[in-house]
Amino acid sequence: MLARLAELRHRPVFLLGAAAFLTALLVQSGELGSSDTQHRLQATHSFWTSEPAVLPGEYPEFGLIGHHGRIYGWYGMGQSLLMLPADIAGTYLEQLPIFDSYRGNDPGVRDIVVSVTTNILICVLAVLVCFRLLRLLDFTEGQAIAGALGLLFATTFLHYTQNMVENNFIMLLTLVGFCFQYQWLRSGCSRALLYGSLALGANLLTRLTTGLNLAAVGCFLLLVLLMEGASWSDIRSRVRDYLKFAAPCYAFFFAIDRVYQWYRFGSWFNTYLAVFGEQQKQLDPTLPANFPWSTPWRVGLLGPLITREKSIFLFDPLIVLALVLAVLLWKRLAPDARAWFIVTTLLVAADIVFYARYVVWSGDFAWGDRYVSTAVELVAMMAIPLLLRHRGQLRPLWWKVGLALIAVSVCIQLAALVFWYPLEIYQMNTLGPRFVIGLRFENIAAVVLGKVQAWGLSNSWTWDDPWQRLRSTTPWFLPFLLAKNPDVPRWLAHALEATWFALLAGLLLVLSRIRRLAR
Repeated sequence: MLARLAELRHRPVFLLGAAAFLTALLVQSGELGSSDTQHRLQATHSFWTSEPAVLPGEYPEFGLIGHHGRIYGWYGMGQSLLMLPADIAGTYLEQLPIFDSYRGNDPGVRDIVVSVTTNILICVLAVLVCFRLLRLLDFTEGQAIAGALGLLFATTFLHYTQNMVENNFIMLLTLVGFCFQYQWLRSGCSRALLYGSLALGANLLTRLTTGLNLAAVGCFLLLVLLMEGASWSDIRSRVRDYLKFAAPCYAFFFAIDRVYQWYRFGSWFNTYLAVFGEQQKQLDPTLPANFPWSTPWRVGLLGPLITREKSIFLFDPLIVLALVLAVLLWKRLAPDARAWFIVTTLLVAADIVFYARYVVWSGDFAWGDRYVSTAVELVAMMAIPLLLRHRGQLRPLWWKVGLALIAVSVCIQLAALVFWYPLEIYQMNTLGPRFVIGLRFENIAAVVLGKVQAWGLSNSWTWDDPWQRLRSTTPWFLPFLLAKNPDVPRWLAHALEATWFALLAGLLLVLSRIRRLAR
């Protein structure tokens, strides 16, 4: 057994999992990362306790009137189910006498347990599945490791590892769908097709618009067959086999979603957005007739592309490299790589179009446009593997440009972790529209140099509240936040900070080891 463990320590995939684990652990803040997730956790709590799905006093700011006049949250149940085991464990841990003096603090013990355990699990699994998918797409082990690390460190996946909205959960399930259904296409393994279909179907419980992801995976498989010149009889046979497994899985999860909709709002054929629109217009008759689909097309379509506050090209620059490489190398790309770029790029466009008219097309309080980030990450994760695979076929200039874009992407994602994610959004209430990423680097420099007030960056509501000021000027990592809490013993705070730096050193050692082995 010890010999087996020693052997595993030197396997790149084991080290890749270790890097993902350490990274996810280091970036945790202990907070759930969003009021959306807090509301979903309350729904989780209502599944197994007598607490309501929506806390008293939150309506009408949040919640909808449903069956028998009860107030329900308007989200799907997917993320709430994901958090259920951690919520049960965190609830009982929070009641232990050892936490008596800490009870009532923010973040609470339950929130810390839920966010840390859930985020780490999703991060590690997604990185490993990404690696497996890239290997199935015939990238070498070193290229696949680089691609998985690129997803982790050079896309908004890293930000959502710290801030637990539903994005990374959707990304994980989508990657599993792509990976196992593609494995079925290559091997004919029915079990792989079943696993992939179950993962994609489960996505429907989190966000119904992930039906676009289901369609994208199916189109990807079909495009691969067409580009490889499969006969029509073979394609028809594959489609029949595919539907035999996939259709019942998708129907099963869709039925669960519909039952949940009926249980809450007494309706089978609409979504919570229809109920939300009707009830909001009753509360505020001045809202437009087409609310919540009231954003002008021009704003919703161009916003994710060109605005300084939400552009996908600014928050995920790696997508630029991926698209440039796709154009430069199109004739040299394998059929599966071509199919990947066609499908994932269309998925980005479809997500943008779908949310273009939505009243909060941008995802509201989010780092970038969270509604399209999953599709963007799917495109971007191919950039580094392709750059490595085709380095010899590219001019030296493109290799240098690629390395520069990778470096910029990593810097942006690391900067996203440093402070509370909506800091710049609140600052823009008084500063006006700004280049958000530039403002984040300005905030980092201001805190390091002690120039926050001198540079006018404290001129927002966050500075009036001591807790909000703490969020805006303290590194957004759990040990540093706890160190500012007077209810946490000083010895424990210092021990947690020392542990954080030790884990950071461990991560750097693991990455160095991966680099040597990958070479």
